Amino acid sequence: MGNSEDKSLSCHAFKLGMGSEQDARTTRISQFLTLWFKPKFLKYLGLAISVTLMTLLLNLTISPTVATVTDVETTAQTSPVIESLTVTTSQLVQQGKNDYQTGHYAAAITVWKQALDAFTTQGDTLNQAMVLSNLALAYRQLGQWHEANQAIETSLNLLSTPNPNTSQNPLKILAQALNTQGHLQLAQGQAELALATWEQATKTYQQVGDETGVTRSLINQTHAMRALGLYLRARNLLDQIRQTLAAQPDSLTKIAGLRSLGDLLRITGDLNQSRQILDQSLAIAKALPSSPDSTAILFSLGNTARSQNQIEDAIQFYQQAAATTVSPTLQFQAQANQLSLFVETQQQQAARQLWTQLQPQLAQLPASRQTLYAQINVARSLMQMSHDASGNAPEIAQLLATITQQARTLKDRQVEAYALGYLGQLYEQTQQLANAQTLTEQALTLAQSIKAPELAYRWQWQLGRLLKAQSNAQSAIAAYDQAVNTLQALRTDLVAINDTVQFSFRESVEPVYREFVGLLLQPLPGEKEVSQAHLKQAREVIESLQLAELDNFFQEACLTSQPQQIDHIDPTAAVFYPIILPDRLEVILSLPGQPLRHYATQASSVQVEQIIHQMRQSFRPTSLKKERLTLAQNLYDWLIRPAETELTQSDITTLVFVLDGSLRNLPMAALYDGEHYLVETYSLAIAPSLHLLSPQPLISERLQVLTAGVSQSISGFSPLPAVEWELSQITNKVSALKLLNQNFTSVNLTDNLQTQPFSVVHLATHGQFSSDPEETFILAWDKKIKAKDFETLLRSTQAEPDYPIELLVLSACQTATGDQRAALGLAGIATRSGARSTLATLWSVQDDSTAQLMVEFYKELNQGTLNKATALRYAQLSLLQQGYNHPYYWAPFILVGNWL
Repeated sequence: MGNSEDKSLSCHAFKLGMGSEQDARTTRISQFLTLWFKPKFLKYLGLAISVTLMTLLLNLTISPTVATVTDVETTAQTSPVIESLTVTTSQLVQQGKNDYQTGHYAAAITVWKQALDAFTTQGDTLNQAMVLSNLALAYRQLGQWHEANQAIETSLNLLSTPNPNTSQNPLKILAQALNTQGHLQLAQGQAELALATWEQATKTYQQVGDETGVTRSLINQTHAMRALGLYLRARNLLDQIRQTLAAQPDSLTKIAGLRSLGDLLRITGDLNQSRQILDQSLAIAKALPSSPDSTAILFSLGNTARSQNQIEDAIQFYQQAAATTVSPTLQFQAQANQLSLFVETQQQQAARQLWTQLQPQLAQLPASRQTLYAQINVARSLMQMSHDASGNAPEIAQLLATITQQARTLKDRQVEAYALGYLGQLYEQTQQLANAQTLTEQALTLAQSIKAPELAYRWQWQLGRLLKAQSNAQSAIAAYDQAVNTLQALRTDLVAINDTVQFSFRESVEPVYREFVGLLLQPLPGEKEVSQAHLKQAREVIESLQLAELDNFFQEACLTSQPQQIDHIDPTAAVFYPIILPDRLEVILSLPGQPLRHYATQASSVQVEQIIHQMRQSFRPTSLKKERLTLAQNLYDWLIRPAETELTQSDITTLVFVLDGSLRNLPMAALYDGEHYLVETYSLAIAPSLHLLSPQPLISERLQVLTAGVSQSISGFSPLPAVEWELSQITNKVSALKLLNQNFTSVNLTDNLQTQPFSVVHLATHGQFSSDPEETFILAWDKKIKAKDFETLLRSTQAEPDYPIELLVLSACQTATGDQRAALGLAGIATRSGARSTLATLWSVQDDSTAQLMVEFYKELNQGTLNKATALRYAQLSLLQQGYNHPYYWAPFILVGNWL
């Protein structure tokens, strides 16, 4: 930070200095803190920490990249000429290794310095370089960065100068020194340099045929990739390493490789696999004598158990890690994670007791990125302790100020950006908005200077909140716009920003979009209405959120082609975009050839969610009609009634909904206007986003159907006896191939899709849609076909890519009970399958009525005069006319995607 920034901070009496003035500034900070938190501000500190900070610090629970004993060179390189002189020196090298392994870094430095002096006296430059590399790692553990950097630089300089007095190959020592330099670079926030250095180390190890060294440096590369946000690349590399390690005997390198893979699997959301891999790593570590890696694995297991919401397991793992480690840093990290978990689960007494134990350790911690992150974790916990937040405020500010100073001393701009941003957040909570804005802007500048978009968007978001709170709407919109644009740039790696994927996405990403939309849908000061430009932008932001949710669901980008905007497709269709905001329910309406309009209901998100939940419950077949219709009419009044006149005047026949949040779990067909259900008036469709891929009508002459189903009980699932009749009736209506029970295997399905093109794929079997892709599946005879596998199967096996599947029918599936985001699974399959349309059910319906509806649907579709949405409407109305009056029977069938 330059002088101008120091002066700016001094204007707010919060001087976070560096250099020769550091001690004086520390004193001034301490003096100021007493004055800063005056009683009039203390009342605000009872507020819980914002979700941004909580989620970010969940990221900081990821196991740190530390140099283990496997990174320390322990064998002195000898030659016959001086062999007798190096016996004692080799013992010193080994003694230093033992000290390093047990966490006695200062002792290791003392011993290795003695060895270095001996090698220098002997003129042995190779062993000097080796010991200097080890010294650099030990200095790093103590936070002595100047000494560490100087040692590794000297080591590499020695290795770059040919020694005519030795015939030894210096490449192995060079590879080790490069490995060490990579650790130092990464620890100081130089991830790109670290990656390049470790790539060079890998090549050097390959030149000397050191397979263990190659594996170790490849593992180190994945740490740098993670720091750079290259998570998929890191996972692919770790998968390759895992295959290599599987064929090797148990070793420290194998333990480290499995732990790294387990950590990365957690970050990318594969929690069960993460737990299995880490358990395997721990078992090997315990079986090997004198293994130093068990503590780090326990730490990682705690993080994974936490992500699985297995709180007691997580606490036990953290406690075991803290109790068994000899490293003060790792002990503090484990305890800091445990503290945050106590606070998160509202175990206030346990949290206070643990904080009492942690507090004296703060001054004793060596300065390093790992310890600073752990201290930020503690600061987050203190801010979250609702009962004691006001009393802890000076401690939190002092802690963050100290972290900032130490980050500057380490020249770690990433940690500095974190600390400054959180100081800004602390000011925000105490309503000192101007000061908060200054700190936030400085944190943002730092984040952008180090090209850290995953951090920059948070401070852009925070800046938007601050500007909005200061009634600066235009500037707030600009800040939110930057935050959303940054998130868009991060689209393929959004998952990797979070440690607990689904939960943290909702806490750290989704609110950015919703708050921005809420701001856009309010008139600017001096204006009576929201401008068309802002209405269009709000709609685009919701589109971005829809796609981000699907990306987050599948852990990769879903939609990469050039789609067509849905309100340009059908002149008889109106498109509704309901948006659930914290304080209201907004609806943007698009009518053909008309400007966008919007209307709002002043109901909080809690109220809206409650009505949605109650309406979902009312679809039980035993529900009371009056209660059900009241709820259905309530939602109709919110979503449709304000637009009734425009719909009639515009001759609208189809309503298309781009549904938000838990609204996706409701059938729009069952909305009630007081006399009729919505399906009695309009054809209906659901769009997973504002765009559709190459929409076109289904041509009846090309209606080739592949039907597959399971009617018998299998794998604990109940029988579906009407499935056999359903498939038989469909094959009587249209040209179709039938795969039933034992013939419906994943292999048979793949083979048939590979050999001939089908315009319709109809699957009548158990299935479930969930917010967890691992719990989203279709049941075949031989196995559950999970969401990703199902998508891959359909996309990769079509015989003629120019003729994609026009319609995918998922009969007898249901959304997961109690999962408010379960319809993400349905939207995910619909989007990723490659099919233009998907017909599915929101709950598992009575077997007979489902079969009747499907047969009627194909009868209407095969006539070639109706589009898919209208064919579904007629099929639903036919059930109503046959006496199936309760929406339970006909409402859950929804058409997702192209309705033509």
